Amino acid sequence: MRIGIPAEVKDINGPVSNNFGRTQYYFIYDDSNENYEFISNDAANSQGGAGVKAAQLVVDSKAEIVITPQLGENAAAVLNAANVQIYKCEDGTLMENIKLLKDGRLTLLSSIHKGYHGH
Repeated sequence: MRIGIPAEVKDINGPVSNNFGRTQYYFIYDDSNENYEFISNDAANSQGGAGVKAAQLVVDSKAEIVITPQLGENAAAVLNAANVQIYKCEDGTLMENIKLLKDGRLTLLSSIHKGYHGH
């Protein structure tokens, strides 16, 4: 299973980014072999539609799960269309959130920001 998490720094012990669409990187973790990579978010500096572009980048990375503090409805639509499950992160590092997910301690993200366009 591949998991994507927005990250501000390329450090597995770094924090989860608060902004899915405009984060600097995505931490992509594969729990089948414990390999991981950081991919740059080319959408971070987009004029508009950053969340949609970012969500597509995560889908293209073959992530099956996203862990994030929040998400706009357009980004959520892209992830939902690709059958990506969206979980709400807890306070802590990227790897702590991976462990929480594996332990069944994260909940599905229920609140999606409607009509938020980052203005």
